[in-house]
Amino acid sequence: MKQLSQLTDPVYVKPEHETALDRLFKSWIRDERDLPFVYLTLKITFTLWPLAILLYIPGINNWVWWGAAIAYQFLNNFTFKGPFGLMLHCTSHRAFFEKKYQFWNNYLPWAIGPLFGQTPEGYYSHHIGMHHPENNMPDDDSCTMIYQRDSFRGFLSYLGSFITFGVYDTARYHLQRKRSKLMVKLVRGEVLFIGACVGLSFINFPATFVVFILPFMISRVIMMVGNWAQHAFICPEEPDNSYKNSITCINTKYNHKCWNDGYHISHHVKPNMHWTEHPVYFTKTLDEYIANDAIVFDGIHFLHVWAYLMGKRYDLLAKHFVNIGDRFQTDAEIISFLKQRTRKITVLPVPAAAAAA
Repeated sequence: MKQLSQLTDPVYVKPEHETALDRLFKSWIRDERDLPFVYLTLKITFTLWPLAILLYIPGINNWVWWGAAIAYQFLNNFTFKGPFGLMLHCTSHRAFFEKKYQFWNNYLPWAIGPLFGQTPEGYYSHHIGMHHPENNMPDDDSCTMIYQRDSFRGFLSYLGSFITFGVYDTARYHLQRKRSKLMVKLVRGEVLFIGACVGLSFINFPATFVVFILPFMISRVIMMVGNWAQHAFICPEEPDNSYKNSITCINTKYNHKCWNDGYHISHHVKPNMHWTEHPVYFTKTLDEYIANDAIVFDGIHFLHVWAYLMGKRYDLLAKHFVNIGDRFQTDAEIISFLKQRTRKITVLPVPAAAAAA
């Protein structure tokens, strides 16, 4: 186990010097703290799109094609996927551009997202329209409660269910709640993306597979891996308590690369909080984490958590567990506590008000 140490995760520090380009971009966006998003967007635009176009050029030399394909996959999956995915996440919660430039809020989901397998506006419809309102409870299509969350078989069942029925279930969810706009956004994005992939496959299937299909397959898996880890430890008595159904990962390079995504508890408590504010908020509200037996890990991120759960390496989870409030005396106690939180939940507790009635 670990004791809580000084946080090393990024917070906003106003730069001493700004370029003319910085000032120009800041005049376009709603929050100057999101300036790194502008530069990330430009990097992706001027690397992935040229490579994608190159792959579709007829008669291109075989070695050049394979070189472009390998570069595209490397940049897509190892350089940009995490930062882009969490930039899309942040800008879904908080609009990126000012009102007079709001047309450009479509650029990430429509022009860049498909390169990473994100169907246009599908992420917004699911994450903002369903996941946060339901908070991993049963009406959430990505709910993890009914699965044994240290079981690889359980994860495969979860993944298969989402891939097979995820779009249908999310669309039905929005229809039942009379949120037709979100339903239309979801279905429109899925249909257009799939239709484009089918049409482009007749033109050049290898290029379409590299540029769109493979990133789509990887993206769906990675999103479910992340959500599984974020909501793997759930208190059966209070499964709707964000402190008890989510986790927080601190002091990890992942938070620097992916905009403090490790602070998942505070993100569910305050979904619109700016990504730079989470470390300070965590420190200020630490008593809430202690009072709610919240789970905090130091030095690892969600992919580690998922891998350790799949291997049942509770010893490694305990090694990185932060003993806030000095709740535990030994790693054995921590392991027992974590195992209780990963058991599948099939019967929900009766709310206190209902029980009293």
